[in-house]
Amino acid sequence: MRAATDRMRIAKAFHRHADEYDQYALVQKRVVRQLDRIIASQLASSPTKALDIGCGTGAMLAALSRRYPQASPVGLDLAFNMAQKSLHRFAGKAQTVNADAEQLPFKDQTFELVVSASTFQWVRCLDLCFRECQRVLKAGGVLCAAFFGDRTLWELQECYRQTVSSRFGVDDIRHGRQHRFRTRIEVLDLLAGLGYEQVQVTTETEIEYHQDVPELLRSIKGIGAGTAASSDAVGGLGWRKVLAEMADTYRSRFGGEDKIPATYEVLYVVARKSA
Repeated sequence: MRAATDRMRIAKAFHRHADEYDQYALVQKRVVRQLDRIIASQLASSPTKALDIGCGTGAMLAALSRRYPQASPVGLDLAFNMAQKSLHRFAGKAQTVNADAEQLPFKDQTFELVVSASTFQWVRCLDLCFRECQRVLKAGGVLCAAFFGDRTLWELQECYRQTVSSRFGVDDIRHGRQHRFRTRIEVLDLLAGLGYEQVQVTTETEIEYHQDVPELLRSIKGIGAGTAASSDAVGGLGWRKVLAEMADTYRSRFGGEDKIPATYEVLYVVARKSA
């Protein structure tokens, strides 16, 4: 029940923000460009069928279509509006499906290539997702994915923990509002445990700069991620004061030249299904 509730909450968040996603998804656009280069380095020939998990508004599908014009790309997204945007963008050129990354609605051994950009950090059961990717890949097929690792938004998370601890204590339920990103080692272990071959997980750091914490939070909300935190957490009385204190802490610790940094750690995954 908890997993289903989390999926529904995340789907609704991205569904609501589909229209403004591209305005805020600056890091995500850079991730797509880098992942596109990685894909090209891993495939010796064009795939006939490729799947993009978490296709969003279609940036990765567009990159696949440019690089492999003869391929038949399929985009999948948990948020209906996101899937619709990709469908309209690629009318007649790509299929899109409104479905779950943990329950892919495809037959075994359907695709030579499965890709995903800036999506898997929101998947609750990543091992199940990786297993589903393996199932729908043909023998020798490749999984290429990029998603955010555990150093993502560390400045914001650290200032949030500091503020909540000072006002409410280290055991307060509000600590549960933080999203837990996975480490590189966790991802390597998951893939190795599932029997993928030639597994590579590399990391890169992307940094955005914002005027202040409210602008940063608007950016996070604008890509649909603002409600991806645990639903067990509650704001409660004085929540605005907590946010104001957190913003002051952030500015004093990390601010400079009228800007504050926001760090994103990107995990780039390449794994091949056994031939």
